[in-house]
Amino acid sequence: MSSEFQRHKISNAFHLLDADHNGVLEESDFAALAERWASYREGTDRHLVQALMMGWWATLLAASDEDADPAEGEVSLEATLRVVDRLGDMTSSVEGTAKAMFEIIDENGDDLISAEEYSRLIEVWNGFPIDTATTFSLLDLNDDGYLTKEEFILLWTQFWVGDNPDEPGTWMFGRFEFPEARVG
Repeated sequence: MSSEFQRHKISNAFHLLDADHNGVLEESDFAALAERWASYREGTDRHLVQALMMGWWATLLAASDEDADPAEGEVSLEATLRVVDRLGDMTSSVEGTAKAMFEIIDENGDDLISAEEYSRLIEVWNGFPIDTATTFSLLDLNDDGYLTKEEFILLWTQFWVGDNPDEPGTWMFGRFEFPEARVG
């Protein structure tokens, strides 16, 4: 069962994914995210982005239980949290998703994510620009100005699986208010 901390951070991600703000996730929400990704920069492999986002949707819909209504194609926050609860047993899938995301975010193919590339990740995910300088400095584990693939996989996993507000991956999708979060 999700802790209050996990519930809060996953709720933030859920609401950012809910593109039409109707309180449930639907295929159209993931299609909207895929379109934002594919159109935010020239040269993006639309098929890769589409496959990744629609894969997330299919996995979420299939893995969600009683709160999901496959006939309606909707997944509630509660069903999403139950799926996230099981991610700790599926770390290879979480890491695989992180690797695919890394490839999409690494615009210049140098096997590093710069602060600018990270900022665009958050802008695409959120659908609007936000200041990410403080957040990036929390994520840059070795203070070299970049996220390596290994750092990114660790941070992605900490976000989706972790329950420790002190882990830097807590802030993978930007800062949010949570009284017990002590990082930064």
